[in-house]
Amino acid sequence: MDYQHTINSSFNIHGIGLHSGREVNLIFKPAEENSGILFKRIDLIHKPIVKAQIDNLYKTERNTSLEKNNIKIKTVEHLLAACCGLKIDNLIIEIDSEELPILDGSSIEYIRKFESIGLSKQKSIRNYFKVEDKVLLEDPKNGSKIEIIPSNKFSIDVSIDYESKSLNKERVELNSLDEFKNRFANARTFCFFHEIKPLLSKGLIKGGSLKNAIVFLDDNVSKTDMLKLKKYFGIKNITISNKGYLNNIDVLYYDDEACRHKLLDLIGDLYLLGRPLIGKVIAYKPGHYMNTKFTKILHKKMNENMDKKNSIDNPIMDINKIMEILPHRPPFLFIDKILSISKSKVVGLKNVTMNEQFFMGHFPKKPVLPGVIQIEAMAQVGGILVLSSVPDPENYLTYFMKIDKVKFKQLVVPGDTIIFNLELISPIRRGICHMFGQGYVEDKLVIEGELMAQIKKIN
Repeated sequence: MDYQHTINSSFNIHGIGLHSGREVNLIFKPAEENSGILFKRIDLIHKPIVKAQIDNLYKTERNTSLEKNNIKIKTVEHLLAACCGLKIDNLIIEIDSEELPILDGSSIEYIRKFESIGLSKQKSIRNYFKVEDKVLLEDPKNGSKIEIIPSNKFSIDVSIDYESKSLNKERVELNSLDEFKNRFANARTFCFFHEIKPLLSKGLIKGGSLKNAIVFLDDNVSKTDMLKLKKYFGIKNITISNKGYLNNIDVLYYDDEACRHKLLDLIGDLYLLGRPLIGKVIAYKPGHYMNTKFTKILHKKMNENMDKKNSIDNPIMDINKIMEILPHRPPFLFIDKILSISKSKVVGLKNVTMNEQFFMGHFPKKPVLPGVIQIEAMAQVGGILVLSSVPDPENYLTYFMKIDKVKFKQLVVPGDTIIFNLELISPIRRGICHMFGQGYVEDKLVIEGELMAQIKKIN
């Protein structure tokens, strides 16, 4: 069983904000179960709290920033990556400015502090979001792409290609979060030399230095530009490594350090989902804009799954209410719940159990739900929709008129639960209902087709 974690006790960190250039102090404190990662602005009167979640996303220009009620928290990705890497679910960070410190440009200082303090296991179980279907996001302008495919564990595959002399094709893989601390957490942020001036003109990277960022060169640097750079960084001597990056103090930790940092950023941005992921993420040329846009898509799917589960647990019609509307009775009543209904749409559920009589012959050694039963169950869900259009449904019977374009996509077996979604193709007229229906088992399409039925009053 995988439980939630927070930290054992409080500790402090201070540093300079990468973009603001301001000194900032952080106080990390344990948080209660199911709290999430909370930022508390102690420099403001009411000490407002901004939660690290994708709903609070503010901007993604060279960093990931949050905002709630005009209260901002900037450059959160490196800290969130550390929390994700160590599986920290609940945390309070008191901060006296709006931007987190850049530290050495990676997540490693957070990791070291967390490990020196230690983590505390809590009573609540971690709530994972397991992806059941492939999700793909592409940017045709620059070729960036992020996708996730179903898997029984979390892993990431990241590739970059800047078509630069100093930074060309790189690829890294993380097969387990257990690898994050030793292989990715110390990978530092980076930029290209030609980006420095535009970033400064936008009021960014005021706290940047060669101690917390790698600067790659994609062209020759003039003496004038080098003098400006020395003045900006306040360094008398700046050298250029034989691999094409500015080197005043250190060397690259890895030949593919830039790609490792891109993976670090992606892990931090994905943690804004509010839950740890289960699935294989594959990214090409990721960045904060694409990362957070992808996280929004995953968040929407996660909420849809939660809404579906809530509606299953709290249906608007149980079997007794269904029998007040439908004339069908066992053993020919094939739906168990109605989850939602409107004037044009209806969603119903069928639990497939081994107790149903037709499994005795279809088939004894490998039971499969007959296609005709699937069609009938879908039609009965549609019957709820059309019978709900009259004030006295108990005085009507429903009759099939037409079945068209039916396709069976997957086998349905005992133990499955089918969710049927039906929507009107045209308005109901003279008791005739023309619908398009689909049936899903665990988000996998198993049946679809067009149905037409008519209700007639009992004489």
